[in-house]
Amino acid sequence: MQIVIIGSGNVASHLAKAFSLNNIPLLQIFGRNGEELKKISEELDIPYSTEHLEDADLYMICVSDSSVENVSQLITKKDCLVAHTSGSLPKEILKGEYRKSSFYPLQTFSKTKELDYKKIPFFIETENEQDKQSLFEIASKISENVMESSHEKRKYIHLTAVFACNFVNHLFARAKEVSDSQDIPFDYFLPLINETVQKIYEIEPKAAQTGPAVRNDVRVLELHEQLLKDESLDIYKTMNHSIQKMYEL
Repeated sequence: MQIVIIGSGNVASHLAKAFSLNNIPLLQIFGRNGEELKKISEELDIPYSTEHLEDADLYMICVSDSSVENVSQLITKKDCLVAHTSGSLPKEILKGEYRKSSFYPLQTFSKTKELDYKKIPFFIETENEQDKQSLFEIASKISENVMESSHEKRKYIHLTAVFACNFVNHLFARAKEVSDSQDIPFDYFLPLINETVQKIYEIEPKAAQTGPAVRNDVRVLELHEQLLKDESLDIYKTMNHSIQKMYEL
């Protein structure tokens, strides 16, 4: 199967690397950012172009959600399979007379961070059984966790990921602002962060909750609120309210 990856960002870069490491040949990586494409090409020995899209059997669209529809119209071949890698979009967002699918890797991607691709779940949706088998075969060479998922289910998978990853990382960034304001090295908090994450491997997150909100320690809550302002104060109040509501305090 001749495969082309479209995109030059984090997902495209990691997917190209995952394919390369698992001996899945790529015909081309295509996109607008020639500088980034050249880096991927030189690292993985994959031909690239910003102008000519090669004729392929499978096109993987790895671009931002807002660009998927427009990019999908660049593919004019009819007898091919096209997959996007979005967690939130339906396969019908793809605009062309080809077979449509989704190939969603459940992970946060940064170009500078190495990943164990075997542990990344892949969620697949296709229009027919043959295409499903093809994508399952490809994904199974990369990962130990490959599942079929409808768009309806995938929307909730992506929503869960936003809570579990994006929101949590934003709280890390806010926490670092507080520690930086007092010249406290953020590294000091890494053992606490690691223990918090490791704990949910053994205990349900709800059962693992600690802190002044779940203890209903009004004195500490009011003290903390005096130390904060603006968005950080709003976040602090909202999070504590949510915790207390969950535990009916």
